[in-house]
Amino acid sequence: MKFSFKFASALAILMLAVPVTALAAPKKITLGFSQIGAESEWRTANSESIKQAAKDAGIDLKFSDAQQKQENQIKAIRGFIAQKVDVIAFSPVVESGWETVLKEAKSAGIPVILSDRAVDVKDDTLWVSFMGSDFVEEGRRAANWLVADLNKKGVKGDVNIVELQGTVGSAPAIDRKKGFEEILKSHPNLKITRSQTGDFTRAKGKEVMEAFLKADKTIKVLYAHNDDMAIGAIQAIEEAGLKPGKDITIISIDAVKGAFEAMMAGKLNVSVECSPLLGPQLMEATKDLVAGKKLPKRIVTKEGVFPAEVAAKEFPNRKY
Repeated sequence: MKFSFKFASALAILMLAVPVTALAAPKKITLGFSQIGAESEWRTANSESIKQAAKDAGIDLKFSDAQQKQENQIKAIRGFIAQKVDVIAFSPVVESGWETVLKEAKSAGIPVILSDRAVDVKDDTLWVSFMGSDFVEEGRRAANWLVADLNKKGVKGDVNIVELQGTVGSAPAIDRKKGFEEILKSHPNLKITRSQTGDFTRAKGKEVMEAFLKADKTIKVLYAHNDDMAIGAIQAIEEAGLKPGKDITIISIDAVKGAFEAMMAGKLNVSVECSPLLGPQLMEATKDLVAGKKLPKRIVTKEGVFPAEVAAKEFPNRKY
């Protein structure tokens, strides 16, 4: 009895010494994320940033690749709702067609964060925050760089521009076109003579640029909505016997490593930055929501413009 009493006393003291948190660990936050796909260097870097940030933050990430199909994203979001995740985030492949599934998420009490791209819905209470780049401003920066470059070169006459648009109906395609054209309104000598989607891919960018070159021998500028399409177009320009970056000025958006390599090779003139490294920002926002904090409706990332002359110096600093 004496031994049992001592043992029981020691056990009681030990239990009192154990922190309450060790006995009842806090519930792990679960984030459901629907990614567009893996159509470009940018998108791959974006996915890696999200996965690594979730791991670093101790968040349980349910990651779904939609393979660039809206129906796959809607299915994934409904799956997240069924799993009762704490937060849903997604990069919408197109802007429209989200009302029904977002209403389902709201009815389930699950907050939704838009990452990288926005949606076009009448009720903006269906999502709590949109984080990412200002695509319209990216288009403006691209056009402003072109105007400054032409002025520096003393070009005064008409300049024919061809445009490789992103995925039809997507926010970056719509907004990058809008911003670029907004600046061109003040410069009537700068004319977009052909514009077609390259779907944000190298293969499609090359294919469309080949068609542009066959139809028009007076192209002076290519404006591509992303670097991958620009790199595909560079191949088409070279195969046509022309020098990309010299015979045709090439402007693109994203500023991925591949673009810096093309600039260092003298084949791309400038890339406007659109950072894919949204993972840490997304995890912070997810934690804030679960803690009951209110997020800003719009969170804009800080970005720059990188002309070819700074590419070699900046290349070692690129993380994607």
